[in-house]
Parts: sequence; C-alpha cells; structure tokens
Amino acid sequence: MSQFVAAAPRQLSLAGRLLAIYLTLCLLLIAQYLLGMVANLFVTVPARHPGAGASNYFGGIVSAFGWVIPNGPAWIAAHAALGMALAVAAFAAVVVAWPHASRAARWLSIFGALTIVGAGFNGMSFLNYGHDASSMIMAGLWALALACYLAALALLLAGRITGPRLASAPAGDSAGR
Repeated sequence: MSQFVAAAPRQLSLAGRLLAIYLTLCLLLIAQYLLGMVANLFVTVPARHPGAGASNYFGGIVSAFGWVIPNGPAWIAAHAALGMALAVAAFAAVVVAWPHASRAARWLSIFGALTIVGAGFNGMSFLNYGHDASSMIMAGLWALALACYLAALALLLAGRITGPRLASAPAGDSAGR
C-alpha cells in the first residue's frame, strides 16, 4: 500500500489519486444505479415539463435539465444531480490519468467518461420522450462505465497503471505529482 502514498506528507502519488478517483467513481455509479431504480419504480415523470416532447433534441435536454434538478420529482432530481457529479469525477479521472498513467488507464478513463456522458444524454432523452430504449441504453452505458473503472482499479492494484515516464522517474522527481 505504500506505493500509493508519496514521500511528501498529505500528498498522494499518482496511483493514490487514481485509486481515490476510481473508487469514488465506482461508489457513485452504484449510488446512481440505486437512485435510478427508485426513480424508475416509484416516480412518475410529469407528462408536461420543460423539454417534454421537444422537437429540438438538444434544446429539450437543456430545458429539461434546467427544470429537473430544482423543480423535478426529488428522486429524479437527485439522480440527475448525481449524474452531473459523476461526469465531473469522470473528467477528473481523465485529467489525472492523462500526463503520466499508462495508455490503458488513459483509454479506460476516457471511455468511462464518454459512457457516463452518453448515459446522461439518454437519461434526459428518457425524461423528455419516455422511450424505454433510452432507459435501456442508459443502463447499458452505466454498466460499461462501471466495467471501465473496475478494470482500471484492477490494473492499478496490479501495479500496471503507471506509464513508463512515471515508472522511470528517479526518487524525489516531481513527475509523480
């Protein structure tokens, strides 16, 4: 476990930061799944709300998103807000992994972020149009995102996530920050 902590006190190494982000993403994805199940089973989406049935898909998504968090049903609002937190955390994983992590870590982080964004778009599409296919796509993309971050965690714990620049950095070098 000492490989996850840098020499400087209170400063995590690259591996430690990635461990924290990937674990956080996995836990947030599980929470998102549970919120989605509650919303799906116990909440009725109002037939009329901003963005409902919009002829402009992206305009409808913006309108619905602006409505759902402050004014939508509480479980759906929580689901949408957590989705935004997931997107931010996913892009944080890309930013942290990009400069020094392995190619696999980079691609898993990018693909994980894209699947989260795609799930969000399909969730908003389901909110606006009520098509079951949008809900199914959202669920499938959720599973792919979780698989990405679990695979990244497995690589990290196996010691195969840091790239050659970090692995070859001399002790005390700032490349791992």
